[in-house]
Amino acid sequence: MKNKILCGMIVILSIILIIEVSLKKKTNFSFESQKEEIKIDPPKNETLIKVLDPDTSKIETLNLEDYIVGVVSAEMPASFELEALKAQAIAARTFAVYKIEHSNNDYDVRIGVSDQAYNTLEQMQEKWKDKFSENYQKIKKAVGETAGEIMTYHGMVIESFYFSMSNGQTENCELVFQESLPYLTSVESSWDNESLQNYEVVKEFSKEEFCNLLNISCEEIIISDINRTNSGRIQTIKINDQTMKGTEVRKKLTLRSTDFQIDINDTIKITTKGNGHGVGMSQYGANGMAKEGKSVQEILTHYYQNIEFSKI
Repeated sequence: MKNKILCGMIVILSIILIIEVSLKKKTNFSFESQKEEIKIDPPKNETLIKVLDPDTSKIETLNLEDYIVGVVSAEMPASFELEALKAQAIAARTFAVYKIEHSNNDYDVRIGVSDQAYNTLEQMQEKWKDKFSENYQKIKKAVGETAGEIMTYHGMVIESFYFSMSNGQTENCELVFQESLPYLTSVESSWDNESLQNYEVVKEFSKEEFCNLLNISCEEIIISDINRTNSGRIQTIKINDQTMKGTEVRKKLTLRSTDFQIDINDTIKITTKGNGHGVGMSQYGANGMAKEGKSVQEILTHYYQNIEFSKI
């Protein structure tokens, strides 16, 4: 009888052991393995931004950091140095937060030159082709390493204008946007020079085209009274009997900058230096500084004067 009971206990223990081994194989469950497998991602910045696509008139609400990835991918070449991309990320985020705080519309920002360019993931894939993964990870790194960081002046979020390439010097804000801002004054940007591709560009017009675009008489074209700012850009210029702002001429003729020279022969050739409105950070200048080993903070405090860095 005792032998029967002993045999029964052995059978029961064997069954329990088999079940336990089977469960471990199927679930791999243990307190130790559970600790190793559970990973908690850090909380994502929950600041949201409402983005208007003027092509579709649709407004999309995006996570701010995701939006900044799309802006940096559209606004700055992915081939630029990481510190330059980080500077672009902070400038773009600061501009976005400024817009969020000051928007009176159903949206905060528009996609395009009036606010900031923006690429979706699909557009990035189309643009970068086989370099998508490499470029995307690089820009994600630049945005991630500056997450939530913005620029302020006396505790207020700044209006962080930026542009492509200067003529060797940036411009005072009031000469372009009719508003004087103490952190947006002219500084030298020697990294923008003839060594850069398309630093100088010649655009050619027929006389008829030139006159039609400027809405002037074409009987005789006379250029006079050219007034330049301290940075070398044209502030006002007289063409025939009309005095125009350099910004107005640039817009009507779609010139790359307001540092231009007009040559009149059989056709009209206009040579420009740099690219963009000239206020705030030069993107090519930022890349030049990064190549010299300057940090993101050094880049931004050069182009935006007396600013501080804050977190959203």
